[in-house]
Amino acid sequence: MVRISRKFKDISLSFVRNPVTNDILAITDSDAIKKSIINLVRTRVGERFFNDLLGTNVDSSIFELQSPEVAYQLELEISTLLKNYEPRINQSTVLVTYTEESNDLNIRISYDIVGLPIPTQSIEFILQPTRV
Repeated sequence: MVRISRKFKDISLSFVRNPVTNDILAITDSDAIKKSIINLVRTRVGERFFNDLLGTNVDSSIFELQSPEVAYQLELEISTLLKNYEPRINQSTVLVTYTEESNDLNIRISYDIVGLPIPTQSIEFILQPTRV
């Protein structure tokens, strides 16, 4: 049995106004979920008030020496975060790789959106250290 859900809607964090309604612009469905996932992953642990457990150590691990253990730990951390704080997605897979020459972290997250009959979505972003 396939459950069809209602439309997912979040506000745009750019706070740009809609020229017709004069309201804050909204982002919907896959774009809203994509922004939410990126915001969750980029949030540092303890950064959100009243929820000290939300967030990851991705930003601070950019400056560590990269190894398969660090990548695996980040994969587990991101998977747990998404399972606990993003109920709109299902069956997420996280892959963290690193380039030894540049110390960049490549993060790829694939997921299914609950209740929407669309193909598996994926997000890929690279985190680079700003100091060398």
